[in-house]
Formats: sequence, structure tokens, C-alpha cells
Amino acid sequence: MQISNVLAGVAVSDLPRARRWYESLFGRGVDAEPMAGLVEWHTPGGVVQLVSDPERAGGSLVTLQVPDARQALTELAERDGPTVDLDDTTSDKVLFARVTDPDGNAITVVQVREGVRLSP
Repeated sequence: MQISNVLAGVAVSDLPRARRWYESLFGRGVDAEPMAGLVEWHTPGGVVQLVSDPERAGGSLVTLQVPDARQALTELAERDGPTVDLDDTTSDKVLFARVTDPDGNAITVVQVREGVRLSP
């Protein structure tokens, strides 16, 4: 999945389980393990960190902006990730779909519609 912008920290209850799930989401292994209880994926727009924090797990929100949401969701399903429908009716600015990780953290895949400019 090509990501154009993201900055997120995600609290998880079981780091090895979450790591496997996010490896499927991103289609690759982690980029860094800076310390015990923390793994990272680096993208052109930022970093997604998983941190072992069972007390806070399940309340994180992550938005991944991608150039082609349909393609990203197809790739995710091909890697045995969740199959979700793309919402192309709610917003005239973006197409989006939400998936949840094993702890219930919400990951939203977003594509800006052609001709729309969102402020940075």
C-alpha cells in the first residue's frame, strides 16, 4: 500500500499479534524496533508506531491517505486482511473505508477525490 501521509501512535494489548496484523496491512515487515514494546513502519509522510499498552489499547485512530483506495483495499484483501467496502457516497471530498485491528483500533484508508485539494 502506498501511503502519502501519516503520523500515528497505536496502543495495542498484544504486540506480536498486532505486529502480524499490521504487517498484513502494510504488506511488509517493520522498519524499526527502537526499543522493547515498540515497532515502527516508516512511510513517505511519517511513521506508524505500535506500542504495547494494554490499558489504552483499542482507542487509537489512524488515517492512511493513499493515491488509490480501491487498489489499497484489494491488496489488503489479497494478503488475507479484512475485506471492507469503500464508501464513495458520504463525502464529496474523499473516498474512504475503515478497518479495525484486533484490539479495535480504527484504521481509515482515505483517497482524496480527483480535483479536490485538502488543506495540509
